[in-house]
Amino acid sequence: MEKLKSNLCIAMTGLCLVMHGGVKAESLYNERTFHSLVADAKAYRVGDLLTVQITENATASSSTDFGSSRKNDVGLKADVDGALKHGLGLQTDNGFDSKGRTQRSGRLLAQITVSVQEVRRNGDLVVSGKQLLNINDEKQEIQLTGVVRPRDIEDNNTVLSTRLGEANISYAGEGELASRQRPSWWSRLLAFIGW
Repeated sequence: MEKLKSNLCIAMTGLCLVMHGGVKAESLYNERTFHSLVADAKAYRVGDLLTVQITENATASSSTDFGSSRKNDVGLKADVDGALKHGLGLQTDNGFDSKGRTQRSGRLLAQITVSVQEVRRNGDLVVSGKQLLNINDEKQEIQLTGVVRPRDIEDNNTVLSTRLGEANISYAGEGELASRQRPSWWSRLLAFIGW
């Protein structure tokens, strides 16, 4: 009898909740947030961490050759009865040759762990992060932002920097060594005024 009363009470409570809209039937499966228990531990939602292996090589070179020349002749003669009475001549010759070449190369190898900031509608992950290093009183900072396609993430939760879309990678140093690589203030001033 007690069990019947208890079941009747639960049924009445459930009926009251349904009638007043207090219970909603939703699926436990959400396609956007579902992650299988047997799947690899890859970043897929906001706040997840992802390791980026930075392997950037950049090389640029350009050369130019330019040349121009101009030659002008102006002359005036006056002949009277076959004999030269007056004469005037002017000749100019201008030439200009120029050659230039620039070449620059850079290489950056690093590894940085970033966090997912946003998941776009198509599933792409917007990531960003920075890493600060202090080595022998030299401060070095790596900052990275970009967009990662989930299919480019390896099984060990890493991605190559060459697979990042909208990538922005900066590497800066601060300290004695970094300051010695910059020109002095007076050298920059002379270059500014054209000396």
